[in-house]
Order: sequence, then C-alpha cells, then structure tokens
Amino acid sequence: MSAAPRRLRIAQVAPPLERVPPEAYGGTERIVHELTSELVRRGHDVTVFASGDSDVTGRLVPTVETALRPAGIEGDSGGWFAATVKLVLERAHEFDVIHSHLEWWSVPLARMSPVPVVATFHVRLDLPWADRLFEDAPDGMVAISRHQASTHPDVPWTIIHNGLTLDGAPFLEDHGQAFCFVGRVDPEKGIIEAMEIARRSGRKLRIAAKVGNMARQRAYYDDVFKPALKRAGSQVEYLGELKPAERDQLFAESYATVMPGAWPEPFGLVTIESLACGTPVLARRVGALPEIIREGVDGFFGDDAAAMAFYADRLGALDRMAIRERVIERFSAARMTDRYEELYARMSGRGPQMTAALRAKLAEGDRPEADTGPSAEAARAADTARSADAPPAADTARPAHAEAAGEAAGRASDAPGDSAGTDSGPAENVARAPSSADAAARRPAPAEARTKAPESVFTRLRSRSSGGAMRNPRADRA
Repeated sequence: MSAAPRRLRIAQVAPPLERVPPEAYGGTERIVHELTSELVRRGHDVTVFASGDSDVTGRLVPTVETALRPAGIEGDSGGWFAATVKLVLERAHEFDVIHSHLEWWSVPLARMSPVPVVATFHVRLDLPWADRLFEDAPDGMVAISRHQASTHPDVPWTIIHNGLTLDGAPFLEDHGQAFCFVGRVDPEKGIIEAMEIARRSGRKLRIAAKVGNMARQRAYYDDVFKPALKRAGSQVEYLGELKPAERDQLFAESYATVMPGAWPEPFGLVTIESLACGTPVLARRVGALPEIIREGVDGFFGDDAAAMAFYADRLGALDRMAIRERVIERFSAARMTDRYEELYARMSGRGPQMTAALRAKLAEGDRPEADTGPSAEAARAADTARSADAPPAADTARPAHAEAAGEAAGRASDAPGDSAGTDSGPAENVARAPSSADAAARRPAPAEARTKAPESVFTRLRSRSSGGAMRNPRADRA
C-alpha cells in the first residue's frame, strides 16, 4: 500500500490594494480567492498574504491593516508592495512554493526567494521597463492569455487562463433589451464609446463602473464622463460600483454586454462573467478577448462604435444557454486550479506523480497527510495567534479535469499562436458551435425558479439613488 501523498505548503501573495475577496471591483484578488478556496478544498496548506480585512479559507498574514484602494491610497503604493515582498521573504522557508500576484514586484521576489516562486501577471506587459525586467527571466512566470505572453516571447511562460466559480451565475429566459457596461470609468475602457453604441442602436445602456482615486481618473470622471452622461439623458443610467451579486444580476437582465475599449485586455473577467449568465458580448477585437469570445456564437467583434452597433440586432439570435454552458466548462475555477497544481508540483520538485496521487486520494474522499517536519510545525505554531485553519469543505472533491497532461503537453497546448478562440485544454475540448437541437434539449423549462427574475437590481439601485446618475462616494470624496 503506497503512502498517502503529502499536501503542499503554498503561499498566495495578493496585492495590498483590495481585500480578498474584494467587496466589489478587484480582478486579481478574486482570482486569489478562487484559487485559495479550491486549493484548501483539495487539502493543501495555504497561507494568504493580503490586507488584514481579507476573509480567506487558509491562514491570513496581514500585509496592511486594511486594503489601500478603498481607503483612498492608490497612486503611491510601491512602498507597500516592497514591504509585502520583505514579509514574504522573511517567511519563505515555511513554504514549498510561493505564488505571487504582485505584478512587477514578483520578478525580484522570484530572484531573491530561497524557495520556488510562481508569478502570475494580471496586467498588460507591453510597457517600457518590461524588457529589462524580464531579461533572463526565472522559471515559474505565468501569463493569463496567449496574447499577454506574446509581448515577451523569450520568457519561459506557462499560460493559464483565469477561472471563476461560474455555475451559480443567474440565468434569465426573460431578459431585458438594454445593454450593460461593467468596468472602470476610464478612457481606455471605452465607456464613452459604449454610450455611442447605445445611441446608434437605439437601446438603453446601464453602466456599473468604479472610479479610481488618482487625479487623472477623477478628472476624467468630472470633465468627460459626467457631461457625456448628462447629454445622453434617460438613455444611459449610471449605477455606480456594484457588489458581485448585483453585478451578476445586471448581466443576466441585459440584452448584451458592451466592451468597446481599445485597452489590450490581458484576460477579461467581465467577459466570462457575462457569458456565464448567458449574456453575449459585443467587443472590440483586442487583447485576449478573441481567446474567450467565439465570434457568432458568444457575441460579435467590431472595430469601432458604428461596427458594433451594426451587430446589435444579431445578438438576439444567439443561444444564451449554449453560451452559458460552454464558458462554465472552459473557464471554471477547478480547471484553473488543475493547471496551477501541476505547476506547483513541478516547481517544488514533487512532479506529476504527486499531483496524480493527490487527486486520486481526493477522489476517494480522503485528505492528504500534512507535512510534519520542523518548519511546518513552526509555521503552524506561529500562525495560531493569527488565525485558525479553515475547516475542510463538506463536499467531496470532483474528479480531476482531463487537462492533467505532462508539462511539455501543457506548454504545447497553450503556446502563443494557437488558433484564436480555443481554450487551453486538450484537443477534445476545442470550442464548437452547438446545434440548436442540442441546446434546446439542454435548456431548462421556463418555469424553473432560477430563470425567473427577482426584483430587478435596477429597481433596488434606483431606490438608493436621488434620481439622475448615481454618485460614486469614493469618486466624490474631497
């Protein structure tokens, strides 16, 4: 009888800008939360370095007392990132692998750490200093899309698409006819172009967007966005920054989500959130979006506002249930965690045999045995004062996804230059347009409770608003 596989001791290092999980906006922190929750469910020993107001399933090591961005500290946060790196390095010996989400700070952390570092980049990488920083880059660098990786082809990338827990997203048979825009009030996101698409297509637009604290962001909000909102009148409604449940309801109630920004999206969480609600996406063909959106199936691409407005009426013919089902399969948190688990095993020297054995034990409903070495005991004793281990999840682990191939196969399937629109899994999971007969057979009856709209999120939000555009308290802070 073989010995039970040992769990990995993993550090997840989040930026100090938002809590984990974020209360509203915060893509990186959402990925940290999803990954941590799934790793703990699989039996790994996870410590999260994040703001002190975070709520995580593993141990929490506070890097700041409260998240910086909600407190109005955003423009000059480099010192806090440096302090986070220092704290992680001081405790590096407690872990088998460190997973950093600190963007550019991840590279010096990886070079200085005595244990392996996986570094995921969530931002655009085509910036002036990037070439020097990535020169002779260490192993463990992760890009979240083929497009993001393509800007630095000499880096030994592992490409892992983001994933979320999407199967609980609301789905409405009786959706509305208005567009929605979700993101930031920022010129690079195309928020003014979204208004133009609505005007040209004769549809209403509802905007759920955060406003940053930096001077240029507030200036754009005051000098450009608010006047445009006033000119649009009743055709455009600004809802402010929504919480996750409200945002999901907005997606489900909308005719389509518009993403007209020219910014090269490194991934685009808004896209998969919208598609999980069955809501198609109308977007500019930029960044990683062609890796997610299957044109003519999940939505359409246009080069400008006029082209996107042209496709507006065609969105109604798309199969919303087929859209939902395919994106849940392609971009789940479990699938993302499968890929990271394989990378952790390779980086820590455990290899694919450890990963396979761990998943086999989880499939049997057993928990892996904890490490019992001196460093592990010291770590647990030191952390007792900070927080207790989260209890194991009650549900049994699902079988491992079919994507658990060897490292060479993983890199080959994810290499930049693969045909656009396919996900990072094996060949049998390449996206195809489902037939209308298949989709009809899968579609739930309209009487099912989850397809019925509760009180509209817009009704609730309007009751909180004073009439015109909802004001964002953070943006209007003196």
